[in-house]
Amino acid sequence: MKFRQFGLALSAMLLATSVFAADDRWEIPVAVKKLDNGLTVVVSEDRSSPVVGVSVVYGIGMRLEPRNRTGFAHLFEHLMFEGSANAPEGTFDRVITGGGGRNNGSTRPDFTNYIEIAPSSALEPILWLEADRMRMLDFNEATLKNQQDVVKEEIRVNVQNQPYGGFMWLDVGFNAFQKWENNHDGYGSFEDLEAATLDDVRAFHRDYYGPNNAILGIAGDISAEEGFALAQKYFGDIAARPTPAAPDFSEGLNTQEKRVVQSDKLAQVPAIAMSWKMPDRGSRDQAPMAVLGALLADGDASRLYQGVVKGRELALNVDSLYGLTSEWEYNGPTLFTVFALYKPTTDADAMVKAVDEEIAAIVRDGVDDATLARVKTRMLASWYNGMESFLSRADTLAKLQLLWGDANVANRIPGWIEGVTSADVQRAARTYLTAANRTVIDRVPEAMLQARNAAPSKE
Repeated sequence: MKFRQFGLALSAMLLATSVFAADDRWEIPVAVKKLDNGLTVVVSEDRSSPVVGVSVVYGIGMRLEPRNRTGFAHLFEHLMFEGSANAPEGTFDRVITGGGGRNNGSTRPDFTNYIEIAPSSALEPILWLEADRMRMLDFNEATLKNQQDVVKEEIRVNVQNQPYGGFMWLDVGFNAFQKWENNHDGYGSFEDLEAATLDDVRAFHRDYYGPNNAILGIAGDISAEEGFALAQKYFGDIAARPTPAAPDFSEGLNTQEKRVVQSDKLAQVPAIAMSWKMPDRGSRDQAPMAVLGALLADGDASRLYQGVVKGRELALNVDSLYGLTSEWEYNGPTLFTVFALYKPTTDADAMVKAVDEEIAAIVRDGVDDATLARVKTRMLASWYNGMESFLSRADTLAKLQLLWGDANVANRIPGWIEGVTSADVQRAARTYLTAANRTVIDRVPEAMLQARNAAPSKE
């Protein structure tokens, strides 16, 4: 996962003025067209700033990568920046940053995305570069070895040499899921990364990086007609390529709680992650579960912050996440995870008990109207703020088109949020946030765990 920092100087360009419809709900402009080669193009016109956001989202991610090649989707994300015969290594970054833009890429379970933000005058060079690397990369031993080393170093820095080591988004998945597609290390094992060959790389690009397995999103200072014409100009002559069928990665809810204790050499205080499998994408419980997650763990006013951090004073903080994506951007089993640093004077059992008490109160009493309205208002504000950024909008629309088959889901999500009732939240809590559907990891500083294990057992 390659996360490049976006300069503060671009912040003004990233925001566009919201234009609201008569009913006070902003209708995001969405136009969609599929080219003859299968590339789907999504354009959202907004002339409020001379800026464009671009996203190319491919239907390949961690759970879709070949067996015995853990981390290959992630490795390939890095290789996509290594250049081609037409644009040697370094050209991509130089052209985009030279035009006043920024670019990035990331790998997730269901997709890999490549994003750019730049003045609208730089749009054609960006599209040329994206089309060029969709056609073919410069595959050679030097670039492969270089990026294998880069990914390994990224793993060392972000996981192995970090306190807690991403246990709340890596390790919980290893333990909560049953199928290899969902529970292997998509970040990459050193053994599998080193075993990758040039033939593997060529085959991966051939199989997963064709136009028929991609969505092009463009948002900002461009009309739909202009966007479609440019997509045809730069991508239209790239031939479609057969894409392997996705494996069956479906899983039901868990039926037995799993608890794991881990030692951490770098942590100063213990931490806990509690994960529950989420509703299927598109189910009637997806929006209620999203609202429930925000009610429980979004901000200082959330139930868990007020109840576990301030009220019981067991934890130092509390936060949450939805796998590696968001509550709307997944296409297979994913997790709602609550994680916190907790005080050394307590333990994981007390933390679990406190969280369970907050969930039980919701199941029993529901949510009062004022609290539910506050939570939904906060969610809607966050959603619309994200859509104001041309970069975020292009990327979100492209991902929704890939995962849902319909980028206009972006205009339905606010209504889904608004429609959630207290009874819906109760049903979601009762159905998904159960002990049987839960995976718990207790991450304890090494010295503290040794002392805990050496202490005499309580009779």
